[in-house]
Amino acid sequence: MANDGKVKQHIPKEKRYSMRDFNNEFPNDAACLEYLKEQRWPDGMAPCAKCGKETKHHRVGNRTAYACQVCGNHIYPLAGTIFEKSSTSLKTWFYAMYLMGSTRCGISAKQIQRETGVTYKTAWRIFKQVRSLLSDSDLQLEGPTVEIDETYYGGVRKFGRGRPMRGDKKKTPVVAIVQRKGKVIAKAVRDVSRDSIYPLIRKHVVPGSVIYTDEFPTYDGIPNIRIKGGTGGTRANFKHFRIKHASGQYVRDGHIHTNSVEGLWSLIKRGIGGVYHSVSPEYLQSYLDEYCFRYNRRHEGNQQFKAILVRASRA
Repeated sequence: MANDGKVKQHIPKEKRYSMRDFNNEFPNDAACLEYLKEQRWPDGMAPCAKCGKETKHHRVGNRTAYACQVCGNHIYPLAGTIFEKSSTSLKTWFYAMYLMGSTRCGISAKQIQRETGVTYKTAWRIFKQVRSLLSDSDLQLEGPTVEIDETYYGGVRKFGRGRPMRGDKKKTPVVAIVQRKGKVIAKAVRDVSRDSIYPLIRKHVVPGSVIYTDEFPTYDGIPNIRIKGGTGGTRANFKHFRIKHASGQYVRDGHIHTNSVEGLWSLIKRGIGGVYHSVSPEYLQSYLDEYCFRYNRRHEGNQQFKAILVRASRA
């Protein structure tokens, strides 16, 4: 087969968004502000709080305000967003979000500091604010097959390897629910008891789904879970299969395994360890949200940046 000299792109053309595309669409702060305005008030048409008319608003000089063409009352696209009262350039904010949406394993605040010239404190705050938008806390995994697993992050376990002993607060338990070939949810929890894990299953897993887990005793009662909890309510009718990792078993009958959720753990742990090195329990959930956000949009290519922008535009 003849080689035409072109490099094969694994991302479809319609899902590509290169640095050149970014700079063409957002050459300066004015373009960024106009984008935010259009997201909240398309074509500048907004209801005026003063005159009561829905009319066009026009940019006021170099200010981040738009004035009603009837009475001159101002609206502010940045009000109520993560950009409000920030002295950092809007393009720097947008560039940071572009990098977050273009990488698979994350990007550090030190990298933004080096590339944009802002202080480390500013770069860290930008990422902290952006991560606060990335939670999919109400996500419903539509099944029909999901995998559930738990892991522990941070610190060093007392007395060797394995699950932390009761009362060991060095490690933070994390539970993940993965829809096969679909979306994921990961939550830092207080412990790995039924009281912590079963509410997550009720909230995020569709009744009647097939659930795959390992042999951890907490999962024993999954077939008996009721939608409203306790002894009342309707039985969720989950079908439960287990794999015995302790016996060296990792796949059985071709479909009984937890490889999908194990792959998620690998992505998160290697990403945090390689990019951020360590994360405190206080901020762990926001980092989990970041990785799950990208995982859930992995088929969108570089358009993940636009998904972040849409959330950042909301007041």
